[in-house]
Amino acid sequence: MLKIYFGDMKDSIYNTSVYFKNQYEDEWIIQPLVKEIIKDIDKSEVLDSNLIDSPVLGKISPLQLAGGTKTLILMINDDSRVFNASTCGDNCAKWILKIAEEKDLIINFIN
Repeated sequence: MLKIYFGDMKDSIYNTSVYFKNQYEDEWIIQPLVKEIIKDIDKSEVLDSNLIDSPVLGKISPLQLAGGTKTLILMINDDSRVFNASTCGDNCAKWILKIAEEKDLIINFIN
């Protein structure tokens, strides 16, 4: 089930890139769903938990993924927080819905 809150929300994570940098775990990157998301949004191939092959940037770390991709990865793996989906582009919408089919998901949007 998907719940969406609009406006400021106490304890919501607004800077998902910084939160991702400090919280992500290597095993998140090699999950099948995460690999699909990275391939779709970043047009990149996961080679290992710390190495992604980008057609634009070459070999990159997970920290160099798109902001929306990082937010989706956090939504999948961190149930302790609500994440601001304003960092997600339109290409993330189908993935948010897919994640919400598999688990209860609360997201936040700000103006």
